[in-house]
Amino acid sequence: MGLELLNEVLEQTADRVVASKTVTPADDYLRDHFPSFPVLPGVLMLETMVQAARRLIEPRDPQYARHVLGNVRALKYGAMVRPGHTLVVEVTLLKEPEPGRFDFKGVGTVRETPDQEPRVAVSGKFSLRPIND
Repeated sequence: MGLELLNEVLEQTADRVVASKTVTPADDYLRDHFPSFPVLPGVLMLETMVQAARRLIEPRDPQYARHVLGNVRALKYGAMVRPGHTLVVEVTLLKEPEPGRFDFKGVGTVRETPDQEPRVAVSGKFSLRPIND
């Protein structure tokens, strides 16, 4: 569909997925965000959670892989994700309020050093809907 951000699905059940995105110095979007202090843009943190959510619902119906972001609520950003860091997102399906629409909660964490506790980089609730609604 567009820029594939997920590097790996680490865990998956029927209602939860854990996936990762490693930021590399070669990622094109870092040139502009920001040249002297490159960080993963917040919108791409959200998109990483959206892509994980699509992977979660795709087994129900392959058409769900084309779902788009419907709305976002209570989105918060915390730690920055820099080149060399890995954003690990955990997305949980909350409900299907009507057929083909899905509500999720997600959280993305990052470890700035291997021995450091993970810090929240992004969290919030969002929905996916069919592309032509």
